[in-house]
Amino acid sequence: MKAVVMVQSERESDAKVERETRFYITSSTDKADKLGAVVRRHWFVESMHWLMDCLFGDDECRVRTEHAPANFTTIKHIAHNLLRRHPAKHSMTTKRLTAAWDEDFLVSLIS
Repeated sequence: MKAVVMVQSERESDAKVERETRFYITSSTDKADKLGAVVRRHWFVESMHWLMDCLFGDDECRVRTEHAPANFTTIKHIAHNLLRRHPAKHSMTTKRLTAAWDEDFLVSLIS
């Protein structure tokens, strides 16, 4: 352990302001601006992992042999990108379920 990093964040939604202070332990001796970028990058990756786990159940997936894990990951990322770019104002989960139930919606995702 070389340092303790303190990150203060502020989030505004509607008329409400939420402030939060988080602490991290690090072995890095980099300056604050570089560590801030590292923390932001980390949480970007974590938020993507969280989305893929909630949307596609990544943590429950038991595909483990040969090229199957990489193939499944590629297919899930393609599906995620198709769902994300669709203009419907629904949650990703709703879009995924609608695509499973409604062939016309599925076609609109792919075309």
